[in-house]
Amino acid sequence: MIIGLTGGIGSGKSKAATHFAELKIEIIDTDVLAREAVAKGAVALEKIAHHFGDTILKADGNLNRKLLRKTIFSDPSEKKWLESLLHPMIHSRIVSLLSKPRSTYCILMSPLLLETQQKGLVHRILVIDVDQDTQLTRTLQRDGGDPATIRGIIASQIDRETRLSFADDVINNQGSPEQLRDLVHKQHLRYLMTSKNNLGVEKKEK
Repeated sequence: MIIGLTGGIGSGKSKAATHFAELKIEIIDTDVLAREAVAKGAVALEKIAHHFGDTILKADGNLNRKLLRKTIFSDPSEKKWLESLLHPMIHSRIVSLLSKPRSTYCILMSPLLLETQQKGLVHRILVIDVDQDTQLTRTLQRDGGDPATIRGIIASQIDRETRLSFADDVINNQGSPEQLRDLVHKQHLRYLMTSKNNLGVEKKEK
């Protein structure tokens, strides 16, 4: 069984995934796959530098992620160009990894699960949910930066109501880190039972 884990920026997706990993569940993190796709020397990075100019690179030749994020979230056409480059690469890698599961169920963690064909790869969708004020506060605490840029990212993502409408399961992460860990453990037990009984194993429509 494949669980699609998603949520808006600052919702706590990564922390929830860490707790699942502590329970020996395989995590396929699309952010990690995206970083690998644009690593120094990668073909995709060369195309990005050609498109945006060498100023998009740091002095050591690595991608300046903060500058790229600011650029694409201030210009929808540039965001669309980048997605058209990276999404097919990432999708292909996801399919390969999902074909060789290494735990009772596995988790595909993706902020763009619902906006892409990735949702067609999973059997259930788990949303980590917080309100927008919490998203903004936690993202600023984690990354620093400009509040306007963070608000732009939130606005560019699928809205909260729509995200929740896709959810089979929801973890409300407005509480403490300890509460999140406990909620993940409870959800883990449900997924083990579902996997054991072969319930909920039809993949979502694309």
